[in-house]
Order: sequence, then C-alpha cells, then structure tokens
Amino acid sequence: MFLPKRSRGTAGILLLLVLLVAAGLFVLRQFEWYPPRIQASLESEVLGRRPFVIRVDDRGRGLAHVSVSLATGGESSLIHFKEFESSPRFSEIPVQLDPERHKLKDGPGVLTITAADRSYWSFFRGNKATFEKNVTVDFRPPTVELISEDRYVTQGGSGLVAYKTSPDTELSGIRIGKYFFRGYQGHLPDRDVSMAFFSHPYDVPASERAVIYAQDHAGNVRRSGLVYTVRPLRYRRVKVQVSDDFIQRKIVPLASEAGDSSGTPREQFLRVNHDLRRVNEETIDKVCRRSAATKLWDGRFVQLANSSVQANFADHRSYYYRDQKIDEARHLGYDLAVTRRYPVGAANSGTVVFAGALGIYGNTVIIDHGFGLCTLYSHLSSVAVKSGDGVKKAQNIGRTGETGLALGDHLHYGVYIQGVAVLPLEWWDPKWIRDNVTGKLSRVKKKEEAPATGG
Repeated sequence: MFLPKRSRGTAGILLLLVLLVAAGLFVLRQFEWYPPRIQASLESEVLGRRPFVIRVDDRGRGLAHVSVSLATGGESSLIHFKEFESSPRFSEIPVQLDPERHKLKDGPGVLTITAADRSYWSFFRGNKATFEKNVTVDFRPPTVELISEDRYVTQGGSGLVAYKTSPDTELSGIRIGKYFFRGYQGHLPDRDVSMAFFSHPYDVPASERAVIYAQDHAGNVRRSGLVYTVRPLRYRRVKVQVSDDFIQRKIVPLASEAGDSSGTPREQFLRVNHDLRRVNEETIDKVCRRSAATKLWDGRFVQLANSSVQANFADHRSYYYRDQKIDEARHLGYDLAVTRRYPVGAANSGTVVFAGALGIYGNTVIIDHGFGLCTLYSHLSSVAVKSGDGVKKAQNIGRTGETGLALGDHLHYGVYIQGVAVLPLEWWDPKWIRDNVTGKLSRVKKKEEAPATGG
C-alpha cells in the first residue's frame, strides 16, 4: 500500500517534529538547572568528636562530587571530599572530625558543604549548592571529680558512687563491660554532682573495673577509673530435668502465646526458655530504665514474710530433656516460698511501673524505687495493683502462684539496677543499706553543704 505524496510529506514532518522534540528534551535534561539539596544532621551547634551525617540528593543528572570543609582559627581545612563515578541521585556521608589529622582548633568556626551535579549547565561545570553554618568547635572532654566511691563491691552486687562533672556534660554514669548505669543529678545541693547506683554484674570478670563515663554535647568523652575490691561470689550450677508433663503444661501454652507452638518438644522449649525469656528480659530492662530521678524508698527492703529461699540469685541452670542437654539460663532472682496464694507485700515504697502477664515470669509486678532501682515480683496468682499506683512498704500487691514457668506456688523476687539484675540479699540487710547507701548519701550531702574555708 502506498501513501500519497502529500501524506508522505506530512508524516515526514511529524517524524521530524518528534525527533526535534526528543532531541530538545534530551539536551534540556543534560542542561537541567536544578541544584543538589544538602542536609546536615547536627545534634547541636557544637562540633567535636561526635560523628554527624550529611545527606545530599539531586533530582537531575545525579551527583558529581561533595566536599566538606571547616574553618577555624582563620584557616580552612578540608574534612571530606567524595567524587562519584556512578552519578547517584542520593548519598549519605558520615563525617568524623579529628583535631590532629584535620588541624582544627577549638573556638568559633564555619562549616561549609558544597555539592555539584552532572548537569552541562554553567559551561559544563554543573549546578552547585552550598551549605554554611556557624559552629563552635570543642575537643576538650568534660571534667570528672570523684566525691564518694565504694571500696568493696560483691560480684553481682550493688554499689553507689557520687561524682561531679563539668556543666557541659550531656551524659554520665558508670560503665563496666557491656553495661552502663546512668547517673542522676538534682538529689544533692551541687547541681553538677551526680549519683549512680551500679553493679559489678555476675557475668563480668572480677578482674574488670568500672569507670565513670562522661560525654559532652560535642561527643567528647572522659573516662575516670574506679578503684575497688571485688568480693567474689560463687554461683551454684543446677541441673534441671524437663519432663513431657512440663512441656505440655507449661511450655506449649507459652509457645502458643508467643505465636508458634509447632515443632518438637526441644524446639518448643527453646522457643520459650530462650527466645521468649530474652524478649521478657528486654521488657524488664526497658521498664526499669524509665526510673524516676528521685529516691522513692526508705530504709531496708523487706523479704516476703515467713518465706524461705528455694532458689538463689544467678544460679546457672542446665536443662535436660530425656538425658540430653537442651538449654541453659541464669536464674536472676530468689524463689521465695511460704504457702499457696500467700499475700505478697511491696519490698519498699515506690511506683508500680508494670502489672500484668510477662511470658515466662507469669503475672508480674515491677515497682520503681527511683534512681534506677526496681523490684520484680513474678508467678503471682493474682495482682492487686495497676501500673501508675503508688505503694508503701509491705503494702499488698498480689498473691503467690505458679503462673509462667513456675513448677510450684512461690514468688520469684528480683532486684534490678537500670535493668541489670543484682543480688537481692544486700538490699534486705539494714547494715549494708546504712554503710553503702543512706550513710554515704548523708556524708556526701554534709560535705556539699559545708561552708568553704579560706585563708
């Protein structure tokens, strides 16, 4: 079939127009004039050793290069330069300042970030964007002064330290191994003095020592070592036989609650004793770290009336099913027994921060006593309080039971410092409380209130 000459001419013109439009769009895209966009996620206007992130994006031909410089003391230093080969539309660049390598000085400065794209605009130099911000450069770590410390700490037990940090401190506390215990201010006359309950945890070697950790707004860190003697404590190793009856009565229902009751008895047991236990302990940690920044308790903590200890703190339990070891765990509290459904009193005054079902722990109450100190009451048959309630020492909060993984009616009682389980025995001892907590606080307070003497 042949088109008339007039039609062929019209088609040719249309094709030429389409080609011209396509070529124009192609050229226009090469010469796009949209500059890149720059974002700098600075936590404050003070820059130091804390890393920050730069985000750059371009909606045209993609990024060509990004540079970061910082001017201090009249001199500008190139901190970072990145040239892109693949012309990405987006890039996220972490930046870490180093005063020696980058030759930076403390004081006022100007942070400058420049980004260019692959556009042919501006005589093929591309579109450019510049971000500038006046900052303060500070690489001096905060100061730390130890005011009162513990000379002896039991492994797995508790301690109390008072220390003073410089006003620029943003975060401070006691660090040991993987654990961090935040310090609290405002309890003593000097607002720069912090106090921190801490532990030398049961799973940290006796040879390791805690340090006071202080970090300022710029991310600079000071570590000051604590000198104390660790009293070693031997924890029992206990062999626990897991029966088929226990699997059916305790493990299967809890596995169903966790969302999956399938698999062999061993798989079901691991899902509960290992996976669900970890989730439950994360909940305890989260709840206890929201502790009030004030002391809510008074005097020694009281043991469940008329109770005997059936299982100890930090017992290392090995679980066997049909003569094969299938799991192990630490028992992070005391098991206290009296009679069935025995009334449970609060160990000391405080605020209920959790009341309800908690997996392997069954019906549970957690009481916050302030400054990171919490007590836990588990396997309850009934709960008599709700979250948010204020309670007094010995006030009824529920009754003992065998909910969760409990084999028989008892109370699982735990003491936690900022989510870390500690030896409950010390907190029952009035002499230990006087020597290590209330007496120390009183001495520090008197020292702070004493008038300065001068010559």
